Amino acid sequence: MFGLIKTDYVEPVDDKKLITDAISGMVSSLDPHSQYFDKKSFKEFREGTTGRFVGVGIEITQEDGLVKVVSPIEGSPADRAGLKTNDLITKIDDTAVKGLTLNEAVKRMRGEPNTKVTLTILRKDESRSFPVTITREEIKTQSVKAKVIEPGYAWIRLSQFQERTVDDFVRKVEEIYKQDPRIKGLVLDLRNDPGGLLDAAVAVSAAFLPENTTVVTTNGQLAESKAVFKAAPEYYQRRGSGDPLKRLPAAIKTVPLVVLVNEGSASASEIVAGALQDNKRATIMGSQTFGKGSVQTVRPLGPDTGIKLTTARYYTPSGKSIQAKGIVPDVMLDETAEGDLYASLRMREADLEKHLTSGQGEEVKDAAREKAREEARKRLEEETKKPIAERKLPEFGSDKDFQLIQALNQLKGHTVVASKTLTERKEEKKDN
Repeated sequence: MFGLIKTDYVEPVDDKKLITDAISGMVSSLDPHSQYFDKKSFKEFREGTTGRFVGVGIEITQEDGLVKVVSPIEGSPADRAGLKTNDLITKIDDTAVKGLTLNEAVKRMRGEPNTKVTLTILRKDESRSFPVTITREEIKTQSVKAKVIEPGYAWIRLSQFQERTVDDFVRKVEEIYKQDPRIKGLVLDLRNDPGGLLDAAVAVSAAFLPENTTVVTTNGQLAESKAVFKAAPEYYQRRGSGDPLKRLPAAIKTVPLVVLVNEGSASASEIVAGALQDNKRATIMGSQTFGKGSVQTVRPLGPDTGIKLTTARYYTPSGKSIQAKGIVPDVMLDETAEGDLYASLRMREADLEKHLTSGQGEEVKDAAREKAREEARKRLEEETKKPIAERKLPEFGSDKDFQLIQALNQLKGHTVVASKTLTERKEEKKDN
């Protein structure tokens, strides 16, 4: 086959490209999460899990073809330069942003430490446009946000599970208890958290659970893929460092807890939600999660290439497979008081081509869900005709965050406005 392509193809083909593409194709046909990393993508992958990169330090999104600042990362060069939430970036150096993809914009803003980049900012509320020159430096992303929302009630949001997440989480919990030692209820917000490192998920679960409680089990072909992870330091502490949870206030083990999840909560988020739900430690609220219940192991194939391979499935403490099913909340919540605008349009694991099944029976295509998607598409078309200001989902943690308000109602024993339309995705049919 290889020889045939080499001799007969219309033009010469590079050996290395052929082999790389063959490995890539072989791995990617297995399931959506197995992947071959060439030099460049391996470096990017490693940056993603450490939460470190060189750039200006902003979380961004796209709006009207421009790049919009969601928030500057605390203490970053962009933060020090005075960039604000909702600022629009129209130019990066001499390149107009319109027409660039978000990824291309990110690449242009990243670079080597101590190099400069000039961003042209459009600040709508001040009706002015101005350039800002920022010196790039190593950024440590903040994967944890937290605040006391009102006396006695606090919110902690995890946007990813990275190497620094556990330390950041402990620091934020300490800050909350320093500000209000009499916390009566806590909301752990895992909405749109795509997951990340398994040990970080085990540690965050362990923060709330009694010592040695089962957090998650894994099962696969390899002996090391058959494992039980418990709420104890040996399952999450890193080599050469102590137990990061030691500093947590004792009250965190018993404080009433609500966990918020949605279709964007995947992998490590689902492990935490499943562990806290099965151990009856928290009320899970929101909508059914993504359903990425598989473990990926990264194996280096040399100094700067590697392969990410799905090696096991995750199971919650009660033995339920998370794969393609996700976590079903105890209380279903709509996204806004008007209902769900985007939920049924979101991709979930079960919608991905060649997805791994739960291993607990066959799945059924859900006609009702397909219909809901169609209706959501129509609703979205209507939505997009509205002015931008009216159609954005409220920012997580803001006073307009409908699901957070319901979580607080739950903690206070007030009436919760549960969803009248959300239903559990059908149980997969079991093989006899």
